[in-house]
Amino acid sequence: MASPTTSAEILRHTTVFTSELLSQSNRRLRLLSVLRRKHPTSDQNVIRQLNIAAETLENAISTSKSSNRLSSLRRAEKLLQSHPDTLFSSFLLSLLYAILNRHIEAAHSLLNVFSSDPLLARSEIAPIVYEELFIIHLLPVLQSFKDQRSRILSSLSSKNLGYDSDKKSIFEKSVVVAGTRLLSKMSGGQTSELKELERDYEQVLDENCRLLVGYFREVLSNENESKLIRPPSPILQKTVKCDEFKLDGQSKVEEIELRNCGYNNPTWAEGERSVEFSSSSSSTKSRSPPFHPQRVSPKIFRNHKSRRALNAISPNLNSGSELESSTEDNLSTSSESESETQEKNRNMALFEPRGSRIQKQKQPIYAESSSSPERVMAAESDDPPGGGKCSPPKDFVCPITSHIFDDPVTLETGQTYERKAIQEWIDRGNSTCPITRQKLHSTQLPKTNYVLKRLIASWREQNPGYVSTHSDNPDAETDLIFSSTLALLPSTSPNSVISQATMDGTISELRHEITKLCMSEILRESEKAVLRIEQFWQEMKMGFEIQTMLSKPAVINGFVEILFNSVDPRVLRASVFFLCELGSRDKTVIQTLTQVDSDVECIVALFKNGLLEAVLLIFLLRPSTISLIEMDMVESLLVVIKKKQDDFLEMCLKPKTASILLLRQILASSEEGIVPSIARTVVSAKAINNIIESLEAELAEERIAAVGILLRCMQEEGKCRHAIADKAELAPVLESFMGASDEERFEMINFFSELVKLNRRTFNEQVLRIIKDEGAFSTMHTLLIYLQTALHDQCPVVSGLLLQLDLLVEPRKMSIYREEAIDTLISCLRNSDFPASQLAAAETIVSLQGRFSSSGKSLTRASLLKHAGLDKSYRTQMQVDQLSDTSKESEENLEEEQAANEWERKMAYVLVSHEFGLLFEALAEGLKSRNQELHSSCFLSATWLIHMLNVLPDTGIRGAARVCLLKCFISMFKSAKNTEEKALSMLALSSFIHDPEGLNDLTSHMKDLLKGLRELKKSCILAVDMLKVFSDGNNSSIDWWNHKELVQVDCSAHGEVLSVICFRDKIFSGHSDGTIKVWTGRGSILHLIHESREHTKAVTSLAILESGERLYSGSLDRTARTWSIGSEAIYCVEIHDMKDPVNNLVVANSIACFIPQGAGIKVHSWSGASKLLNPNKYVKCLTLVHGKLYCGCHDNSVQEIDLATGTLSSIQSGSRKLLGKANPVYALQIHDGMIYSGSSPLDGAAVKIWSATNYNMVGSLASTMEVRSLAVSSELIYLGSKSGGTVEIWCGKKLTRVETLQTGTNCKVQCMALDGDEQVLVVGTSDGRIQAWELS
Repeated sequence: MASPTTSAEILRHTTVFTSELLSQSNRRLRLLSVLRRKHPTSDQNVIRQLNIAAETLENAISTSKSSNRLSSLRRAEKLLQSHPDTLFSSFLLSLLYAILNRHIEAAHSLLNVFSSDPLLARSEIAPIVYEELFIIHLLPVLQSFKDQRSRILSSLSSKNLGYDSDKKSIFEKSVVVAGTRLLSKMSGGQTSELKELERDYEQVLDENCRLLVGYFREVLSNENESKLIRPPSPILQKTVKCDEFKLDGQSKVEEIELRNCGYNNPTWAEGERSVEFSSSSSSTKSRSPPFHPQRVSPKIFRNHKSRRALNAISPNLNSGSELESSTEDNLSTSSESESETQEKNRNMALFEPRGSRIQKQKQPIYAESSSSPERVMAAESDDPPGGGKCSPPKDFVCPITSHIFDDPVTLETGQTYERKAIQEWIDRGNSTCPITRQKLHSTQLPKTNYVLKRLIASWREQNPGYVSTHSDNPDAETDLIFSSTLALLPSTSPNSVISQATMDGTISELRHEITKLCMSEILRESEKAVLRIEQFWQEMKMGFEIQTMLSKPAVINGFVEILFNSVDPRVLRASVFFLCELGSRDKTVIQTLTQVDSDVECIVALFKNGLLEAVLLIFLLRPSTISLIEMDMVESLLVVIKKKQDDFLEMCLKPKTASILLLRQILASSEEGIVPSIARTVVSAKAINNIIESLEAELAEERIAAVGILLRCMQEEGKCRHAIADKAELAPVLESFMGASDEERFEMINFFSELVKLNRRTFNEQVLRIIKDEGAFSTMHTLLIYLQTALHDQCPVVSGLLLQLDLLVEPRKMSIYREEAIDTLISCLRNSDFPASQLAAAETIVSLQGRFSSSGKSLTRASLLKHAGLDKSYRTQMQVDQLSDTSKESEENLEEEQAANEWERKMAYVLVSHEFGLLFEALAEGLKSRNQELHSSCFLSATWLIHMLNVLPDTGIRGAARVCLLKCFISMFKSAKNTEEKALSMLALSSFIHDPEGLNDLTSHMKDLLKGLRELKKSCILAVDMLKVFSDGNNSSIDWWNHKELVQVDCSAHGEVLSVICFRDKIFSGHSDGTIKVWTGRGSILHLIHESREHTKAVTSLAILESGERLYSGSLDRTARTWSIGSEAIYCVEIHDMKDPVNNLVVANSIACFIPQGAGIKVHSWSGASKLLNPNKYVKCLTLVHGKLYCGCHDNSVQEIDLATGTLSSIQSGSRKLLGKANPVYALQIHDGMIYSGSSPLDGAAVKIWSATNYNMVGSLASTMEVRSLAVSSELIYLGSKSGGTVEIWCGKKLTRVETLQTGTNCKVQCMALDGDEQVLVVGTSDGRIQAWELS
């Protein structure tokens, strides 16, 4: 009994396995693919959730951000724990826990895999774990079954072969006598016994694995090793009669789930090995071959050269044993989809020799010499019973086809069928066994029954009259090969006896070399034979005759053995050359090669290690797309593509052609997680130019494949399209169009559509002209014909290309191409039964605008935002795309912009003019869609076309657009969540304001539009223009302006509110007791976040520089303070002694100006110096703009002082009244080039407005109240009164009063301020209140 296993050993092996798997993405993806196929297909919801979990786990593995990784792992764990008992989820959980360093849980999950499906776990998922943990406990089981098998074989040998019953003699002969020949002597009972033994072996291994899983779990639970847990006694044998297993003298009752295990059983091969190795009496137990499934690698072939003779005698046996010992059985004939099979059959047509149809008619004997299994079975079925040939045992005949099995599979019901026949039965919708009619639990076919396949091979060997003979004597077999071949050689003329003799001599030499290739045990002799055969091939010019000799399975296996063992590059290239030439002519050669997975793996390894010609052989093997991805040979394919083709042998197909076709197959995969990275690899490897050369290849298939590769590269790395457009010859591609399939035609159209998405409009039009004019046929007519039969999803792309070709000339009144293209686009856009076609149509219309980035992305949205005034994204994109030569670029950009504008005008014209705006109706329907992508594309298309109405001739189309889309855009403008969406809606609406009917419709929705326009006016000049238009056309000021009170705060405890200022999200207020308060507005509440009382007297004024770094306060305590503005508070950083009480402080970068207690204006430098300006005037208010100081004086004068020069200019002359009441200017504001002064209405106007440039008065406000404070916005003027707590609001353009606000008390409005968006007005009053109103 094996020693106990510790928890540390279990954790070490499981952790090593999961760590390696996490670091090897290709291996991990392959295992996931296997598990997906094994998962039952009955519950699609479970499969979908597990796939999501797998994708989430992959994202976690690939991401570098720990936060993202942790969230992804949590989501995956939650999904997997909802289905913990499945094979797939257990495997994923083991990886997930390994990432989280929860190694015990990872080990438990991995053990669940062995418990759920022991066969799959030990053969494909985790064979290393099986070898390290399980196999040591299963040695008694393996030895027991080995002994039982030896008993059967020894009994057979002594009875039927005439050997001495002594074991030694049997073993000595066993090196010569193959296992297949032993099988041929079996009776029916002995065959059944051996089959039953093999079936029991699999079931006993499964049960022992489950038994050991329980033991390992118990060990893991015993963390502190408090108790000794001994391994369980192994189950050695299944007793069928009572369902018991014998355990070293004990009995343990176990129920076995009888199921088919695929018969991928190593016991047969191990039995043969045991016979060979047991002849060495000195061999120890450690040197005996393993008794568990192992992958066959090229090393094993090198270490077992003695098998070469057996390979030559019976290639079928060799193939069977190879497949049996492999842990992966991935036969392409059963896994390929129907579309892949059709594609590969079409690709095989590439290798038909020229005039192949004629040759087939002239050589009927060669056609019949094909050794395909179908032809052999057909010949067998034609022989009547008793016709002189032995009839096959009924167990060897498929009950469906009545032919001898070629690929037998045994279902779970115990019945055996030919794989193709039962697969067809299942594909017709049947889910029962054809004979027993029992319900099949799974419609996935098991692996090949190799035991039965070997028995059939043995029976055929003993009945040469029924099938081709495989003689015991290798020379006899070679004789048979040549006897059948020589019958095919053309007879020479009776007059050319010398030629006939020469031919016979050459054939004899060739026969001798082939014999050495197949039979020689010396590698060097076999290598020389390959080179001699190559010489015969080249000199005799009789490839057809040699092909017949070399196509035999024994010879093919000889070449494969050379690939496994030789290291001579010339020999390897010659072997690959022959296999390629033979495989391209005879499909049975390919069937021989694909029977053994290790053969394919060896060829791929040779290719990746530098034998580049092997790529053609890989192509001939026709691997599935998934297999190609798992082979991970993209880099080697690119090496072949980039290499000079003169360096390769002249073969049936160029290696570059095969590489192009294989690379295209990989990139056509639906594995979206892998294919984009492969496309980027192609671009980064700088292979684009070499692939472009294939567009001119002789073979249309290579040209079409190159198109597919370049298309995918442009889709993933758009910048490569410039090199493609510059160097590609499109005429050969156009000529390939007629002979291509519909799928290939659409790929070419898609290629052309992507190619004309360059960032230079002139280049795009050049490429379009090449597409239109080159080629042997009319491209536009061909596209029109194709469009009429294209699939729904393809129609938009075809229509877009056809429309662009039609617009290369100025639009005509009528064009059948244009009409058909636009009709198709509209039809697709309106057909909700095909959402993919709808989206493609909308995206096509967006791209027709004609502006693209350097990566091929449409710039329609960016250019529209530029027109709306938000040109940041457009400028950013232009900076990315601009060239280094800016001087030359300016001229080129001007030309490109003109070309782009002209193209945009023509395209928009034909789209909107079609059927008098029918496209607008389709876009309106698309805007109602719940599909966000479709809605967004229709929104962009509609915005672009409506905006273009401003530059197109007015043919009445604007009215159709208004009817279809105006309400949609008003609704989107109101509901838009971000600035860009609102700006685009505004751009579309602006097209209707110049139309009287459109403006009338917009005016009816004015209340809904005003708020959004005011929000945009700071960033979009277009919003300001629209507001002006609405203001000019509006007569009701009540409907136009409306303010809503937000908040009122009582601060009377701190005296009057003397100053207030808004900055970002904060409000600062200065109070008469020296307090400064900082507020923040949230909803309808002002929150006091900070309060400071460092001034000892009233804070008369507050100021903030445009940079926003500092707050300045002026006080009657003769100081000015500088404050640092924090997120939640202000901090005094500097105190300035101003020598005088400070009134109305204004600041610039280096100076401060304020009104002292007496006459004049004091200018104070922050360095300490000061001077007095305008000493003859008593100034009441100040404002400083761009280095110019504006003063409102006690005598009603308004003056401008240039601080740089000291120049004083008078804007309004004052008047001294000795007896009358003075009329001081109490408030002064500068806004948008205008000067606003506020005073009493003694002269009929409380507010006067002057131009800051020429000092001319341009207007006045006839208010009847005395104005003590002013605030001016882009549209409104706010007047604060001396008494009554009143604020009047006047329209800045019409100079009419539109609204009056009441503070609620009879007080003086001391100060006012507007927020940055001009939406909120903040007022401070003499009774200590702060109030805020919002423009609504």
